Amino acid sequence: MRILLLLCAAFVAAACSESPQSPPDKAPEPVAFDPQAAFDSHCAHCHDGSVPKAPHLVKFQIIGARAIAEAMETGVMREQASMLSVAERQQLAAHLGGVEVAARPVLRCEATSLPRAEPSLRGWSMADEGTRFIPADVAALEAAEVPNLQLKWAFAYPGASRARSQPVPYGEALLVGSQSGVVYALSLADGCAVWTFEADAEVRSALAVSRDGTRAYFGDIRGTVYAIDPTNGTQVWRARADDHPDVTLTGSLRLHEDTVYVPLSSSEWATAADPSYGCCTFRGGVAAFAAEDGAHLWTTYSIADAPQPRGERNDMGVELHHPAGAPVWNMPTLDTSRGQIYVGTGEAYTSPAADTSDAVLAIDARTGERRWAYQSIPGDAWNMACFIGGGPNCPVEDGPDLDIGAPPMLLRGSERDLVVAGQKSGHVFALNPDTGSLVWRVKIGRGGFAGGVHWGMATDGQRIYAPNADTVFTGRFTGERKPGLFALDPADGRTLWFAPAPDACAEADKPACDPGFSAAVTAIPGVVFAGAFDGHLRAYDSASGALLWDFDTNRAFDSVSGDVARGGSIESDGPVVYRGHVAVNSGYLFGDRMPGNALLVFTSEEQTP
Repeated sequence: MRILLLLCAAFVAAACSESPQSPPDKAPEPVAFDPQAAFDSHCAHCHDGSVPKAPHLVKFQIIGARAIAEAMETGVMREQASMLSVAERQQLAAHLGGVEVAARPVLRCEATSLPRAEPSLRGWSMADEGTRFIPADVAALEAAEVPNLQLKWAFAYPGASRARSQPVPYGEALLVGSQSGVVYALSLADGCAVWTFEADAEVRSALAVSRDGTRAYFGDIRGTVYAIDPTNGTQVWRARADDHPDVTLTGSLRLHEDTVYVPLSSSEWATAADPSYGCCTFRGGVAAFAAEDGAHLWTTYSIADAPQPRGERNDMGVELHHPAGAPVWNMPTLDTSRGQIYVGTGEAYTSPAADTSDAVLAIDARTGERRWAYQSIPGDAWNMACFIGGGPNCPVEDGPDLDIGAPPMLLRGSERDLVVAGQKSGHVFALNPDTGSLVWRVKIGRGGFAGGVHWGMATDGQRIYAPNADTVFTGRFTGERKPGLFALDPADGRTLWFAPAPDACAEADKPACDPGFSAAVTAIPGVVFAGAFDGHLRAYDSASGALLWDFDTNRAFDSVSGDVARGGSIESDGPVVYRGHVAVNSGYLFGDRMPGNALLVFTSEEQTP
């Protein structure tokens, strides 16, 4: 990452160099180290934008505790932080990075490797077409069994405060990443760890397993792409996704034949909060790599023109750049019949907004040539400078920040195919996959920067299942909030049924607890599973929207390792249904949501030992 972790020397001098004075006849009282108080008193003034290249405080939870600790242990702040004890450095890093300090080692299995297995699902979106539909022979869970689901085991991600890497089935195991960067192969039977692999940084994406089961691919938030052997977790190759220092990999990778497609997003939207930063130079896009050895094949940027100096300076006298933004937060969707992939883009970072921000792009899967682009909402330019009070890097448009964060879905029909996308504006729309022209467009909610469709819809071919967040953080948008789950007709987008999200939050829990549906939903025959900000995982009848099952994950669970797994908000990734099991992550300390570190696995009563 671009950020240099310059923790203030003033903090070390003031907090560590002076010992408290005590009477000679009395031993000094131990002074508890308070990382927040120390940061507020001695560090905050360096990280509010007043010190060039010091990371703005909004970046700490993005770059993570591990990187902060490394800066103090072996990085740019090692000399100044040397007067801190190891425990104090760990506490400070954990506090700033948003993790827990104490963590018990995970339970290890007797076996240290897995039999090779062919994948049953195509990564995060379950299918190449991005449908998030799991067929009956893979799910092995009947609708009649869903009301009897009960917890089988809980896994606690060590030291984590959020869990967002969707588990991927591999034979008799689940492969899943974590906030610490550790990738686990967990036994489906009891949650013990068969093997672990340690990436350089947080792994938010799901793993993509090759059809022959010999490789698994994923990325981390520092922009590194990995290929590992899923039987034992050994590294095969690694590569840098892009040369921009703020590149990050949030969307999962798409694997097709001999090519790995990597969606490029960034943390520059947050870096721009620093008024001394010359905003902005990142462009989203898709990078293609050879699956065999990680050789870079091509990169297609969502904004065709490379950013250049604008000939302007912000209020801090820093030279500004343009155009930038349009990150790709989602997993590419594959259209094998047309030889193309589809992605959605986010807002522009600079003004004027690029004409491919908030857009769906169709890209040639072999050459990377962009075939068409449909811009859903023009003129959307925003970055974190706008959110913290309109800093000098805030574009004149100031939002409204209405990303297409959910992957487009390819719906195949007897009469025509459709590319269907959802947006934070509350819109769901369908496009002609050959031309990108609009077929239909509907609005299901109020929308806003925390409204509308966030991470993923699902379809069984009969209905489109669209989760709507519409939280209290909807920005300047007005109108009726409609958090809940919608079923739409693929032919024209009309609402077939709507299941409003129950409000299970006590007033004292708000705004962290919220009934909105932000996480991706998952469909199996007859059932749709949806997780909510309030921590509830619910199952709905896919034909009627009737509630079949409701489980509150916002609580503590005894983990398989003998410690506590804490649930919280369900966000980003969605449930996975596999061999009669339902697996879901719970906990999301980011954006004022409820923290947690739990992976929960359920089965019906008949299947529980």
